[in-house]
Amino acid sequence: MKVLLFNGSPKKNGCTYTALNEISKELVKNGVEAEIIHIGSNVTSGCLGCGYCVKNKKCVNDNDILNKILEKVNEADGYVFGTPVHYASAGGDITSFLDRLFYCNSVNLAYKPGCAVCSCRRGGTTATIDQLNKYFNFNNMPIVSSNYWNMVHGTNPEEVLKDEEGLQIMRGLGKNMAWILKCIEIGKVNGVNIPEREAKIKTNFIR
Repeated sequence: MKVLLFNGSPKKNGCTYTALNEISKELVKNGVEAEIIHIGSNVTSGCLGCGYCVKNKKCVNDNDILNKILEKVNEADGYVFGTPVHYASAGGDITSFLDRLFYCNSVNLAYKPGCAVCSCRRGGTTATIDQLNKYFNFNNMPIVSSNYWNMVHGTNPEEVLKDEEGLQIMRGLGKNMAWILKCIEIGKVNGVNIPEREAKIKTNFIR
């Protein structure tokens, strides 16, 4: 079992990384492989809505990190997406990345557990988490939770390490993600398959 943790901060080893690293250590402790991938500024554009990925199963923009890691994404069993808070919302890079990832690759993410975490100096955290959780909500993905909102506070990694409650929340996410993955694995062994998907129904509100 493997979980990918995506660092959406421009800073490779900043506050967001510190939170993700706490989750990663707990996953490994519970027998789950973990890898942190730095998205940072390795995203060159948002989704163009061109439809190229519908036929080609990859994004038309081949100049950044997305297509290069699709195979790794598809092979993973769970996902954690981390971001700093910018203007009470997720950073632009992780938002552009997720828009394109879910548009071109949602079928390979479905029914795998995911969670969102954020770091901030003070406010905007719950709005950010709500924004990122929407990707999981519309794609049949179980959302992993902890004992409070998935956030840490601090202006630098040293301050985040002093956020004892935040770090506990991150450890809880690691434990709960490992537990859910193990439950899914046991289900598969005992013949519990993922639900059969119906063909998507789209109702237009303008007729």
